[in-house]
Amino acid sequence: MKRLLTVLITLLIPIIIMAQATIDKSAGTITKDGKTYPLHGKVQIVNSFPDIKVQIVDAFPDIKVKLVDAFPDQTGKVQIVNSFPDVKVQIVTSFPDIKVKIVDSFPGF
Repeated sequence: MKRLLTVLITLLIPIIIMAQATIDKSAGTITKDGKTYPLHGKVQIVNSFPDIKVQIVDAFPDIKVKLVDAFPDQTGKVQIVNSFPDVKVQIVTSFPDIKVKIVDSFPGF
């Protein structure tokens, strides 16, 4: 039993470490599974196969996001689109890659 537990832990730790996303605040990007995505731009909301999983929160966000109609060219500015996105996002309630707060002004970190 102890041996089985040791084998399971040994196998699961690399999977858990690889699945984590890393946020680079200076570059305004998030890296997940070896791919880097911008934290601004055109975003498509999907139900499956997202690039990033996002949880919308009211307190302690990783980034503050402002929804815009055009020119999502700064960190935190996002335009919701139905086609040709820069990033595909799934809204989740638990186990997000990044926590986001929707704001009207001062987007970013």
